[in-house]
Amino acid sequence: MSPIPRRSLLKAAAVAGAAAQFSWALGAKDAEAAPRGAAADADPVTLDWLEDGGLGAAPGSTLGVPWPMGAYREDQTFALTDADGKDVPVQSWPIAYWPDGSLKWTAHAVSSGTGKLTLAAGAPTAPAEKVTVDKRGGTVDVSTGVITAKIGKSGSTIVKSVTRGSTEIARNGRLVLIRQPEIEDEDQGSVRTERFDGVVDGVTVEQSGPVRAVVRIDGKHRRGSRSWLPFSLRLYFYAGADSFRMVHTITYDGKQEPGKASGDFIRGLGVRFTVPMRDESYDRHIRIGGEGSGLLREAVKGITGLRRDPGAAVQAAQYAGRKLPDPATWDQRVTTRLQYIPEWGDYTLSQLSADGFTLRKRTKKGHGWIAAGGGRRASGFGYVGGVSGGLSFGLRDFWEKHPAQLDVREAHTDEAEVTLWLWSPEAQPMDLRFYHDGMGQDTYPEQLEGLNITYEDYEPGFGTPYGIARTSELMFWANESTPSPEKLAEQVAAVRVLPQLAAPPRQLIKAKVLGPGLYSEPDRSTPAKARIEDHLDFLFTYYKDQVEQRRWYGFWDYGDIMHTYDAVRHQWRYDIGGYAWDNSELSPDIWLWMAYLRSGRADIFRFAESMTRHTGEVDVYHLGQWAGLGTRHGVQHYADSAKQQRIANTTYRRYYYFLTADERVGDLMHANVDSDETFLALDPLRKIRTEPYTPDRHALSIGFGTDWSGLVSAWLTEWERKGPKWEKAKARVLSTMETIAAQPNGFVQGSGLYDLDTGRFAVASAPVVSVSHLSAVFGLNELCAELIHLVDMPKFNEAYFDYCRYFNATKAEQAARYGSHFGTLLLFQGHSRLDAYAAVQTGDAALAKRAWTKFYGSDGYTESSPWKTEPLSGPATLVAGSEAAWVATNDTALYGLAAIENLALLGDKMP
Repeated sequence: MSPIPRRSLLKAAAVAGAAAQFSWALGAKDAEAAPRGAAADADPVTLDWLEDGGLGAAPGSTLGVPWPMGAYREDQTFALTDADGKDVPVQSWPIAYWPDGSLKWTAHAVSSGTGKLTLAAGAPTAPAEKVTVDKRGGTVDVSTGVITAKIGKSGSTIVKSVTRGSTEIARNGRLVLIRQPEIEDEDQGSVRTERFDGVVDGVTVEQSGPVRAVVRIDGKHRRGSRSWLPFSLRLYFYAGADSFRMVHTITYDGKQEPGKASGDFIRGLGVRFTVPMRDESYDRHIRIGGEGSGLLREAVKGITGLRRDPGAAVQAAQYAGRKLPDPATWDQRVTTRLQYIPEWGDYTLSQLSADGFTLRKRTKKGHGWIAAGGGRRASGFGYVGGVSGGLSFGLRDFWEKHPAQLDVREAHTDEAEVTLWLWSPEAQPMDLRFYHDGMGQDTYPEQLEGLNITYEDYEPGFGTPYGIARTSELMFWANESTPSPEKLAEQVAAVRVLPQLAAPPRQLIKAKVLGPGLYSEPDRSTPAKARIEDHLDFLFTYYKDQVEQRRWYGFWDYGDIMHTYDAVRHQWRYDIGGYAWDNSELSPDIWLWMAYLRSGRADIFRFAESMTRHTGEVDVYHLGQWAGLGTRHGVQHYADSAKQQRIANTTYRRYYYFLTADERVGDLMHANVDSDETFLALDPLRKIRTEPYTPDRHALSIGFGTDWSGLVSAWLTEWERKGPKWEKAKARVLSTMETIAAQPNGFVQGSGLYDLDTGRFAVASAPVVSVSHLSAVFGLNELCAELIHLVDMPKFNEAYFDYCRYFNATKAEQAARYGSHFGTLLLFQGHSRLDAYAAVQTGDAALAKRAWTKFYGSDGYTESSPWKTEPLSGPATLVAGSEAAWVATNDTALYGLAAIENLALLGDKMP
């Protein structure tokens, strides 16, 4: 048990001073306080890598570790050791606090280590080569002890230079944008493009060592007087590393209108470096990643396969990337004719779909391209340089987020140029125009009729991409010479799967974080439990396989899944309104993260990671009038006119942030702190209200379910992180909890009038019964479980337990309690987890029994569901594979969450 009394939890404001500077700066302060003794329940934690191989060629890894309430005070330091007891350098900083001021989550960065590591209270070991940051000049200079990067504070050069020792490996790192102002749907007209360069507006050092440094660069792409397409970059450096990582985010703020050919169409989006070439052309090497760890391994001037043989040792050395002996020692029939061997300066690998890449090369500009091979899925990796040094580079999720491309240009000159295209200029322009003309849906009644046929909530002008974002991850290595094949394979692996340390499920469960008591490790000890575990495994595997079979890939799409299946066409309803992309409907994000928390499975983590990267960026607006709102499920991720808080829900981001300390996701969560202001901009119920309503700053209609669960999640997260607005956020958490509890019918009241200035709901004068089947299925139960664990507010607990108790009750029971029943409801299986939670919290045995009754015998999936797939092949389907026509994503998310939570809460009370 925590040594800190539970009723002291709300007395947390006193820790603001040192805690605030230590946390929101994200570790800018080195941990130098003296080691403190640990509480009894703060045992050492064994950390392990999600996948085999440890850190490999990656520069470092950062993870979050949770601690039980009261285990450690905010100034605690931590030490890390390997399996042999040897100290491993680690940098630690808080990323969340319990309300009593003790550490809830800490982040830990390492730049070395393989195998399992042990984290415990203690004095950290400093790395032999520390990361240092110097901001004094015109650049921000970051040194890992092996390489030094000079980062520009202004202008269009993001990275001025990257050096290793005295050798400059790369220079002039910059962002490239190609705009096509007009798009032709047919073969008429000519194509014109414009080049924009990324220009820096500001640079912030977020961490400065000793193990990890983080530099953030913000700006826009500029050409002449126009600036657009804001970018935010973070560069990550680790002690002793010869590499660095880039996290690259763009937010679309261009104009594309349906039915119009002119607009801001992106033709290419890339990151470009210049690489000095110092070696003889036969000692310059090109490496391009193919399938798996496959590589094209060539020299700019190849001396293998010639009519005359320079010698087996010389040929072997060039293929291996080693420096060749003096040509005077070669067979002179080769040496005297070197000038007649072509130099290949340009290479391009283009991945325009998930199913194929092509590779070509040419000697130089103005001359013809020669096919150099191809394949299915390229790794997104390349290298250009020579025996005196070179640059390796890679783009994560290269084929998954097609169209992508790698270019090497002018490797035969003194300066090669490398471009990693996040959007290939060889692909069609990025067309984000809304997909239909409205079909006469000009009024709310007409739009509701459309909703009743295609399930799409259309409204003119609402299907806009303005304000959506996308984040990409890139890696760069400054090599002292051309890497060996084995080293290159390690670099390829790090690009494809970024190594990730993780705390085990038992630590997450012990610390009571991210839904205290709602998940437990998989247990197959009884036939009933084993069947549920089998069903959970089936559902995850099916969706993972469907991503591949249905090709749910692409720059804007990767990470999402589809909503509903069309059994007639043997196809997901990708083209039918609200049945297409899921956009977090009914919380598949939480299902996946809960599945990971309890199992520690790498495959589930990676699936959930890609979904978090997608849903937090693409399905949410970050600029414009709807910033802070997300878009309901639809054919395009931004198509539906329902712009709502439930999709922007911070709950969906919390898991990934706290497990990895990812700063970009931290930005997304902080941006939601003032999302209550969005209810002034747009009324989510505007089409169905029967009474007059005008948004009023002091009387905003906000629902206690889908609306409040999103708002309170953002406030809670800001409070926990001690962010810049944490005191306001804390006050909002407590005031809304208090005023929901004070309503005549608590949560059953449905909604209230919210005052933006006071952060309180007006307490209604009369009871109302207004319950929706959607209210609790966007993270409400998971958030309330956290709030009830954190905050001592009995009246709120009673209000929520009452809601849990009566949603799945009979209509007669509802009417007896509230004066009228709740009407026609759905999603009883999903709500069985509310029964289970309230049963445990109140000790209600009857409620525990009902939880399993509703889980097994209401709606959703049952034990008699098929629980298998059927084979599919032509001509019934486009691609051979399988289908489970009975599976729907709403049911999957609700079954998954109910199964996981019911097993954790009532696994010992199964029928």
